[in-house]
Amino acid sequence: MEYRSLGDSGLKVPVVCLGAMTFGEADASSFMHKVSCDQKTAFAIMSRALERGANFIDTADVYGQDGLSERVVGSWMAEARTRDRVVLATKFRFRMGEGDNGTGASRYRIVRTVEDSLRRLKTDRIDLYQIHMQDIDTPEEETLRALDDLVRAGKVLYLGASNYTAYRLTDSHWISKTEHLHRFVSLQMQYSLIVRDLEREHVPLCRKFGLGILPWSPLAGGFLTGKYHRDQPPPQGVRLEKWKDRLAGFDTDRNWRTIDAVRAVAAERSATPAAVSLAWLLAKPAVSSVIFGARTIEQLDANVDAADVKLSAEDIQKLDEASAFDLGYPYAFIANIQKRW
Repeated sequence: MEYRSLGDSGLKVPVVCLGAMTFGEADASSFMHKVSCDQKTAFAIMSRALERGANFIDTADVYGQDGLSERVVGSWMAEARTRDRVVLATKFRFRMGEGDNGTGASRYRIVRTVEDSLRRLKTDRIDLYQIHMQDIDTPEEETLRALDDLVRAGKVLYLGASNYTAYRLTDSHWISKTEHLHRFVSLQMQYSLIVRDLEREHVPLCRKFGLGILPWSPLAGGFLTGKYHRDQPPPQGVRLEKWKDRLAGFDTDRNWRTIDAVRAVAAERSATPAAVSLAWLLAKPAVSSVIFGARTIEQLDANVDAADVKLSAEDIQKLDEASAFDLGYPYAFIANIQKRW
């Protein structure tokens, strides 16, 4: 297993990260209902990941319901006595309580969410604590100062952001630098061959400020696994069979052209389309580790195998060209003069 620095921090993480969103049998109130796995299966998946060197686990307080995913991860670490072998990441920000203060990234809320997560995870510290989305109702300095306090108290070791605009991330970096606060070392964002919007602003920003990118949904909800074909219904039991609106959104010439290119490269490399799609991300600047989900041991092994797939420059160019997207203004205007994108 290859390990990389998380951004320009001293923390080393494997190039594949196990996402725990599907861990625990969620009831009908959760968006993960019928697309998750039971606790026994989740335990087996995490143990297998650890065995294969994928010791980076990412969860969030909101996954499942009432902190279900965190509770499953915490119970596994306690039962298997694996805490000191795991790089543990979780997130806060979305609604976990009643009233106006039941959501957001205020100091009032952060001092409570971290304690709740520590209790569910059965641990005394969180290795990477991430704000799940920027909060436009809370000043960035308030959020950063509260998070800085957690680092100084030893409850959190590193800080990360997720689902941030580029302007807000730049503002956050400047506040941390000028106010001498601990800063974000990672950025978790949607990034794949299907969703490449990050390349306009965020990728250059992360390279400049030393943030490691942690792509989520790297297989576009399973679309890049190669299971789906143009003008054909989805296979039974797959996630996008339930999320029909999302699957309909993938039905574009660009996306089918992209998956055709992925299949072609996979055939040449004797690899799976999923492994090629993950390997493409790992070849991109500033990417530290790619987050994938698994509901079975077989899915876990297939995704971890992607760490061993190395694409050539020609492979990457072929995939880049097939998945090329509209840069929009002013990026396209600039690119016509200086070929940077």
